[in-house]
Amino acid sequence: MAMTDPLGDMLTRIRNGQQAKKDSVLSPASKLRAHVLEVLQREGYIRGFSEDTTGAHPQLRIELKYFEGQPAIKHVARVSKPGRRVYSGSKELPVIRNGLGITIVSTPKGVLSDAEARAANVGGEVLAEVF
Repeated sequence: MAMTDPLGDMLTRIRNGQQAKKDSVLSPASKLRAHVLEVLQREGYIRGFSEDTTGAHPQLRIELKYFEGQPAIKHVARVSKPGRRVYSGSKELPVIRNGLGITIVSTPKGVLSDAEARAANVGGEVLAEVF
């Protein structure tokens, strides 16, 4: 059976890996997933990621980050889902935890955090929220 929400699957793998105190998790590779991981790395939620091409299908190895034994990501949730797409203009982008969290937005200028999208004055599809 085909996967209906690949990005949601990756976010769930990250959430489950951090609950199990894993150093890294694997997820199937795609350009969208790589761009979302770049935003998470820029904002300091993961240590990094690399593409692993040893098997038949390329995989992304995501290095998880912890602070004093606690996961750096307290909450990660998919906002725009395949059954209900959520779009927002640059002025209406949601603020997560009074600016302590981020919203990941897919814009015409690429996948950006909410602060980067506001600075570039672009809106788009609200992919996920992280804090």
